[in-house]
Amino acid sequence: MSDSKTEEQKINIELDEATAEGTYSNLAIINHSVSEFIVDFIAMMPGAPKAKVKSRIILTPQHAKRFLKALGENVQRFEGAHG
Repeated sequence: MSDSKTEEQKINIELDEATAEGTYSNLAIINHSVSEFIVDFIAMMPGAPKAKVKSRIILTPQHAKRFLKALGENVQRFEGAHG
């Protein structure tokens, strides 16, 4: 008989050098349709009349909800450590 505990699946995640450097963003615009959420990350310079989308992430509604939960948990941990 199998154990009723759910085994965690391990995923090997690779991160190349360019992606590891990250991209700065100080503005995010979120749009959605019935089937997806689109998050545009933008770098906006003070006084500049123009801003550029640096990255676009497209999520299913289920993944958007998981992301929201994970982000909330991380913000709480950050506030617990740094006020």
